[in-house]
Amino acid sequence: MQSVVVVGSQWGDEGKGKVVDWLSERADVIVRFQGGHNAGHTLVVDGVTYKLSLLPSGVVRGGKISIIGNGVVIDPHALFAEIDKVTAQGVLVTPENLKIAENACLILPIHSRLDAASEALLGAGKIGTTGRGIGPAYEDKAGRRAIRCCDLADKDALVAKLKTMLARHNAILTASGTAAMTLDELLAPLEAIIPRMLPHIAPVWRLLDQYRRAGKRILYEGAQGIMLDVDYGTYPFVTSSNTLAAEAASGSGSGITSIGYVLGITKAYTTRVGSGPFPTEQDNEVGARLGERGHEFGTVTGRKRRCGWFDATLVRQAVTIGGIKGIALTKLDVLDGLETLAIGIGYEIDGKNYDYLPASPALQARATPIYETMEGWSDSTQGARSWAELPAQAIKYIRRIEEIIGCPVALLSTSPKREDTILVRDPFAPS
Repeated sequence: MQSVVVVGSQWGDEGKGKVVDWLSERADVIVRFQGGHNAGHTLVVDGVTYKLSLLPSGVVRGGKISIIGNGVVIDPHALFAEIDKVTAQGVLVTPENLKIAENACLILPIHSRLDAASEALLGAGKIGTTGRGIGPAYEDKAGRRAIRCCDLADKDALVAKLKTMLARHNAILTASGTAAMTLDELLAPLEAIIPRMLPHIAPVWRLLDQYRRAGKRILYEGAQGIMLDVDYGTYPFVTSSNTLAAEAASGSGSGITSIGYVLGITKAYTTRVGSGPFPTEQDNEVGARLGERGHEFGTVTGRKRRCGWFDATLVRQAVTIGGIKGIALTKLDVLDGLETLAIGIGYEIDGKNYDYLPASPALQARATPIYETMEGWSDSTQGARSWAELPAQAIKYIRRIEEIIGCPVALLSTSPKREDTILVRDPFAPS
């Protein structure tokens, strides 16, 4: 048995929720290792729809242990609002089945205020954040002034750290014309939630080592996608954390040698939310059709996603950087009925061809996709559970994607239903 890391290979929203849920049934421990409550997963289990942002997907399945690692920044109020919501749906969440890393950093109300102020100052050049304080919380972590979960057990230390945080952030808020915050505005809500938070806090790095030694199957669940990685994404239009599979180790306290199979969730076309370059975007009838058929709206924000053709160059880059061993191809059925399909196989920038997307924002903005076209298919792929049920042209499209990105399909998802999945290679099987 081996651990499995699930990451998005594009700009997020690749359909990780269903795939992670499908895998979590086979896992014993599910770990969320980066990001915040700015990314969502939608799960449908026994006809019940669950929308999760912070909670690991395995929490909706009995007998599983869920872990929120130190790489996650946690809004405690959002967390318990989410727990209350799933509890009302019949899910049992206790300190026994949900563990939170003692060294995970918190998102406080001042962070969302800073987030909004920063976006307002950027004007037309705004990043397009969700405004939930994720970036400012990571800034505090890097600046060594964050409030961590372990600080909640020591009120004197907590108050001292909050005062230090306020001294810095209120100066920024005041300078930007935004209202400052008081100590009580931060402390009182925290004190109200501390009794619920403390029982879940633990040294999860130690627990994960124990689970591994006991032969437990561990599933590491990432948020967003590799092209939103703070180092390797389309910077500065990225998230504030590392979204690569390598972050599963540092974001949970697992040794790098314990990380096993890396599965890259990959949509059969491309989408992104917010600002930033998108070479294969189709701001036309094709894009509108993809968005309508794919129900392309954010789980958390409800924002409409930009849609375009499959960018194989981008995914090949993600496969290389992310150490992806196999992909889970999702939403193939959205392409049903299109007479012609296009695949981005490279870029032309200032008269020069590129087989990768350069790091320079200026070059990215001028990138024109080089397309390869293929015949589409008229038969439906929705609900297919074997290769034999797929149209020949759909299989040809899949094989061409595998060839260009240099990575095989391990799973194929043909509808939002978890049972509509074609398994090619079990990620948990020994290498």
